[in-house]
Amino acid sequence: MTRGSHLGELEELVLLAAMRLGRDAYGAAIRRELRRRAGRAPSVSTIYVTLMRLEEKGFVRSRLGDSTSPRGGRPKRLFEPTPEGVEELQAARQVRERMWEGLEALEAGGAGGDGGG
Repeated sequence: MTRGSHLGELEELVLLAAMRLGRDAYGAAIRRELRRRAGRAPSVSTIYVTLMRLEEKGFVRSRLGDSTSPRGGRPKRLFEPTPEGVEELQAARQVRERMWEGLEALEAGGAGGDGGG
């Protein structure tokens, strides 16, 4: 995995939402995407804390957008995933797929697992 860091669940969801939104992802838009696709609506401040953590890990980069009058002339901070962030998402997906592999009985409502512990 990249830089020895793993993605937490919220980090993974925020990063996926940012990927879907492209170069112009920002807090409120990410929140809408999470609500629509994941049924989650963390506060915008929680999303920004998560984005800052992802930026520290090198998984997103940010830039200031244009100033807008609805924001009192303040620019939005826009985020986009880095190649390392995309790589980390792919690795997380592979881990999840490996963990689900062979659990068809569990998916169908039966008992699963190999009994090992």
